[in-house]
Amino acid sequence: MRAFVTGTTGFVGANLARLLLQEGYAVRALVRPNSSLNNLQNLDVEVVKGDLNDPDLYRKIQGAQVLFHVAAHYSLWQADQDVLYQNNVLGTRNVLAAARQAGVERTVYTSSVAAIGVHELGKVVDETHQSPLEELIGQYKKSKYLAEQEAKQAVKQGQDIVIVNPSTPIGPWDIKPTPTGDIILRFLRRQMPFYLNTGLNFIDVGDVARGHLLALEKGKTGERYILGNQNLTLKELLDQLAEITGLSAPQKSVPAWLPLSLAWIDERILAPLGKPPSIPLDGVRMAHQPMYYDASKAVRELGLPQTSIKTALQDAVNWFVAEKYVEVA
Repeated sequence: MRAFVTGTTGFVGANLARLLLQEGYAVRALVRPNSSLNNLQNLDVEVVKGDLNDPDLYRKIQGAQVLFHVAAHYSLWQADQDVLYQNNVLGTRNVLAAARQAGVERTVYTSSVAAIGVHELGKVVDETHQSPLEELIGQYKKSKYLAEQEAKQAVKQGQDIVIVNPSTPIGPWDIKPTPTGDIILRFLRRQMPFYLNTGLNFIDVGDVARGHLLALEKGKTGERYILGNQNLTLKELLDQLAEITGLSAPQKSVPAWLPLSLAWIDERILAPLGKPPSIPLDGVRMAHQPMYYDASKAVRELGLPQTSIKTALQDAVNWFVAEKYVEVA
């Protein structure tokens, strides 16, 4: 079976491409002309150059029975509102229309827990929760919500689409790296003297990839499935890293007002003056809300694996070291 996959040069997509090849799928990967192909090195993947918004995208998809639409633009900068909408919302609309035109039998659309939102009191939420659009912090979350609405609209028009909502993946091939990968790297480089009092749901990226395939095989059309595992505070995650590496975890937290103030100055005052901002204001605002999720539906209905987060962290550390992101003394 031939699978058409977007986003294979990124973190989740690279892990998914490897799993599909391992399971005997022929993989055709949509890659932007200027994208790095480092995550696809030595993989038996058919690469087609193009963009999510290409008007002739259906021609590139033709011949594939299934589609995994993983690609998305990720940014927490407020200035990126237009590019987020163009890629995540209009791009998803175009990809799904192209899949329909190309005769794709089933699509797995990669949304995010960002589209679901959080409980105002930090309580754990599942797929039935939905924060109002206006309460989603930042343009990235809003764009993922709107993109998910595109998928739901396509389902109403008769398209067979399953939606998956990964939480925070950890593991190898985090080439960019993601914000979580950046935390791991800062820890390894001993550049994290303090931590922020926040919490997230974490999952092994290999389990996220497997969850995509399970959604294809077992998911119900139009349903959303949270691909997550363990809810941890950032301090608990750092403590696990300390156990793995033998390095000391930070013991003191940063008062909430400090990063918020720095981010506001960075993005609202210095950035317009030409200084590249380094702390996204929306990222700091997000961190003030614990983002805890319940993935039991995916575990129950799909058989989503629940690899320990410590294993995922060890795999991430090993990959970053092997790829020379960090020097080991």
